[in-house]
Amino acid sequence: PAIADDSGLSVDALDGRPGVYSARYCGENATDEEKYTKLLEEMQGVPDEKRTAHFTSAICCILSDKEKIEVDGICNGTISHTPNGNGGEGVVLTEYRGAGGFGYDPIFDCNGKSFAELTAEEKDKISHRGIALRKLQAELKNRFDK
Repeated sequence: PAIADDSGLSVDALDGRPGVYSARYCGENATDEEKYTKLLEEMQGVPDEKRTAHFTSAICCILSDKEKIEVDGICNGTISHTPNGNGGEGVVLTEYRGAGGFGYDPIFDCNGKSFAELTAEEKDKISHRGIALRKLQAELKNRFDK
């Protein structure tokens, strides 16, 4: 068997961008900070009620030439105005809420916290990838626990 995953962030106010281009949003070698800074610049002036977004994870497990399992997971949230949350001018971008996570985690808020503030265990319970992996686990158990 082989398992592959692809994930991305879709922002409603940006017509779904960055979407499948999340990793390459600012070019091949852009840092996480450069990516989320570009996204925040594009979101300037967008009011709170229109800052909705979601992460999606799509997973495919190839079991054989004729058998595959495809699942996905979605985690809804909002895009904060800064990596420090929803306020303030003059925010130093390198000092954001939470030191965890990667990518867009400092600016993606879900259930009152940024993904960067969550422990790995907390993030796994609600994240797109955690949801998709639990679906895959259930599908595999259904096929092989007989």
